[in-house]
This record gives sequence, C-alpha cells and structure tokens, in this order.
Amino acid sequence: MASIIEKRVCAEIEGPFVLFMIGARINKPWKLSVVLPFLATMPRMLKELAAEPALGLLHVRSHFGPSGALLIQYWRSFEHLETYARDPRRDHLPAWQWFNKKLGSNGDIGIWHETYLIEPGRYETIYNNMPPFGLGAAGKLVDATGARQSAHQRIKAAAEGLAA
Repeated sequence: MASIIEKRVCAEIEGPFVLFMIGARINKPWKLSVVLPFLATMPRMLKELAAEPALGLLHVRSHFGPSGALLIQYWRSFEHLETYARDPRRDHLPAWQWFNKKLGSNGDIGIWHETYLIEPGRYETIYNNMPPFGLGAAGKLVDATGARQSAHQRIKAAAEGLAA
C-alpha cells in the first residue's frame, strides 16, 4: 500500500494525455459460460500493458461493485490507446471480436467507455493526505504551493507552461 503524503500536492504531466474510462455491467450473472470468460479478458489486457510501458498506458485504477466494474485509465496519447485497441497481436482485439461474436447486443453483459483528450492548462488536481492517486499516480506530484496554491492558479500555471 502506498504511503500517505501528509501535505497538499497536485499532479502534473508533460503534454497532452488521454483519460479513458471503461466499464462493464453483468446483466445476467447466471450465464457463467459467458460471464467467466468475459471476466478473464481485462486482467489479461492489463497484465500485457503493465509488461510493456511503451504501449502507452500510464496508470489504471479499478473499481468493482454490485452494478459492475469501472476502470479509469490514463494514456500517453489517443494514438497509443487506438493502436493498442486495434493491434491483432495484442489481447484487446481478439477479446473485442469474441464479445461481438458471442454476445453482441443480446443483453447479457453491458459495456461502455468514454475517452477524453486532455490538453495542458485544461485540468487541475489537488490531493491532501492521500497516497498517489489518479493523475497523481500517472504523472508526478508536486507541492501545491505558490503558483499551484489554488485551482485557478494551477490551471493558469499549466496553461502558461509553468507546470511540468
């Protein structure tokens, strides 16, 4: 478990990046013949991505609950994300093809994703008494003082290229 940082810090990352949220909802949990193979797909992809940082995944955080799963991912660029998703030698494309062939839109399992392209000066963060989290785990953490004291100042500093 990561140590708590007992002060105000904010996250910075060089250049643009991508926030990618992906999730699933098991609508028919009794259908184990599709649920179990489906549940095995994301851990394989994450293991593959962790083993090869050059693929562009900077950080991932997983959340699981009774209504499904949510993964928050930070990517170096949209090009990295798309290249990985479309590469037939990687785990994602065969999993996606299996899903479409086996499940399609039959209602057994719901999936979704949202992709956000984020530019410098168009985001800000703050963490206090937290371990590295979110963008702070994907980028670097710096003290939230001086030009980084308030949300307004952090946005302005990033937009002017003073951050990172």
